[in-house]
Amino acid sequence: MDVLNMLFQGWSGLARTALVGTLAYAGLVLFLRISGKRTLSKLNAFDLVVTVALGSTLATILLDENVALAEGLVAFATLIGLQWVVTWTSVRWRGFSRAVRAEPAVLVRDGAPVEAALRRERITHDELLSAVRESGGREIGQAEVVLLEGDGSLTAILQG
Repeated sequence: MDVLNMLFQGWSGLARTALVGTLAYAGLVLFLRISGKRTLSKLNAFDLVVTVALGSTLATILLDENVALAEGLVAFATLIGLQWVVTWTSVRWRGFSRAVRAEPAVLVRDGAPVEAALRRERITHDELLSAVRESGGREIGQAEVVLLEGDGSLTAILQG
């Protein structure tokens, strides 16, 4: 392949990318508005997977001429529909919710790090200290509890 062909393959490819990209973007925004705020929330790993999959699908629609816009829109609808089913089901059945969502982990209890939980969750003492500082504390011993939330964030509750 010559260098010029790598840089520019013709106006029709650019026009297709602009037109299909605009329509795919509009379709994705419409589907997301219909599905509600929860679809793109980053509450857990499962939600993140759907968000990444939507982005990957959009890129494929934009750049792969073998994927028609209609196929891409069906892929969006499928991913968003499955996400809706999972969230609807997890709200109604606790067992299902536990299967698809991470439960919070206690990393510090009464000012003392829970070493087994730190190892299991791969969290360092520096990360604990950072969470304590974000909550207004100066040292880990000031924390009543530090939690690793289901979305991967750290929450520190300082002793009263």
